[in-house]
Amino acid sequence: MRKILRSRQTLIGSALVPADVEVDTDTGLITAVRTGEELRAALARDSSSDAGHSATGTLVINVPDEVIQLPANVDCHVHVNEPGRTEWEGFASATEAAAYGGIGTIVDMPLNSIPPTVDPDALAVKRAVAAGKIFVDVGLWGGAVPGNLGRLEELWEQGVFGFKCFLVDSGVPEFPPLDGPAFAAAMAEVAGFDGLMIVHAEDPGVLGSIPAWSSRRYADFVDSRPPEAEVRAVQTVIEQVRRHGTRAHILHVSSALALEPIAAARAEGLPLTAETCPHYLIFDSDTVPDGAAEFKCCPPIRDPGNQRELWQGLLAGVLDCVVSDHSPSTVAEKTRGGGDLAQAWGGVSSLQVTFPSMVDAAAERGIGLPRVSAWMSAGPARVAGLRGKGAIEVGAAADLIWYEPGRRIVIDGSRLAHRNKLTAYTGRVLSGSVRRTMLAGRTVFDGFDLAEPAGRLLSRGG
Repeated sequence: MRKILRSRQTLIGSALVPADVEVDTDTGLITAVRTGEELRAALARDSSSDAGHSATGTLVINVPDEVIQLPANVDCHVHVNEPGRTEWEGFASATEAAAYGGIGTIVDMPLNSIPPTVDPDALAVKRAVAAGKIFVDVGLWGGAVPGNLGRLEELWEQGVFGFKCFLVDSGVPEFPPLDGPAFAAAMAEVAGFDGLMIVHAEDPGVLGSIPAWSSRRYADFVDSRPPEAEVRAVQTVIEQVRRHGTRAHILHVSSALALEPIAAARAEGLPLTAETCPHYLIFDSDTVPDGAAEFKCCPPIRDPGNQRELWQGLLAGVLDCVVSDHSPSTVAEKTRGGGDLAQAWGGVSSLQVTFPSMVDAAAERGIGLPRVSAWMSAGPARVAGLRGKGAIEVGAAADLIWYEPGRRIVIDGSRLAHRNKLTAYTGRVLSGSVRRTMLAGRTVFDGFDLAEPAGRLLSRGG
């Protein structure tokens, strides 16, 4: 069966244009995209056809005039935490939040689940607990830790999209960091099968030189994770990329000082990509309240000048994409220490609201919706190697969203689908919101209700 989604505003490439998007509902793929003269000819042919159908009898769905049709977003940095810490989040709640927020695909991090995704058995466990409960498509990252070096290709062959590693303490004992020699060995190993290494880039030597601290002051927390830690770690990654040719991706860039070495490495032709997150682009350290652990993340939210430079890095193409780094925990973990930021769990809970929040933040800077969509759909899909995702084009998955710029909402954390409701975004007023999310041409979220969970578990190359 085929249907046509006819819209006055559809994002094709980098432009919003009138378009027909034809979908094969059996395969879930886009079979035709008509714009310009081709669209005008189709409209002329259809003018005398039965209401609701094209001249060929194909069902036509008219997208409301006030709605913009976009590719569904892709978020390749999400901590689902199931199994083992399912009380922090879970596949059902995370993918429900994603559907509400216009995200058609997430890629789950290998921690903080127990077991972490560091061997084929753990990967099978995670796939088993996710099956039948996901509302959007889900891919899985593997992990690189000291105990599984030499066996990473086994996970790669099982379909993970790459390997996450830490150069510093991850915060959970079951996912230890790689020291210098181990990181070099891992990069050489991953290069051997042309895999992808994604790196939490903070330098252990820099962080280890910071005296122990305890404070409610957000400024003290920021001082405990200085920009130098990111810059040195990024330089370490670049050295290993240059040495081994490993494809690598820098996670959650928070310091604008890291942009220069990243840009230089890319100019050199090294296979390096990088991301940042909405909380670094929307919030700044000058306005974060003391003791407000919902804003704590590692690396931290920094000053307004740094934020402006991150936006410039996005516009210049130094940063490839914007992803949530949705990293929730229980309220008890988040408020551990009664506001002492040294004790509170670090991570921003945001999955459901990242896209509309970014649209507004970009508009304040004169940046249009097409750029934001590219940063949050095509960009993450490209980084993770998700073929057929992140664009409205023939042969791509019919993963689409309808965004209504005038559909104003006020974020109420208590009403979000996230299992734990504490979020830095509570109280923000959004000028627009997602009205519909479609996956493989099927409506997952219609603006009010959610369909039955029918997301797919994705494998690299599948």
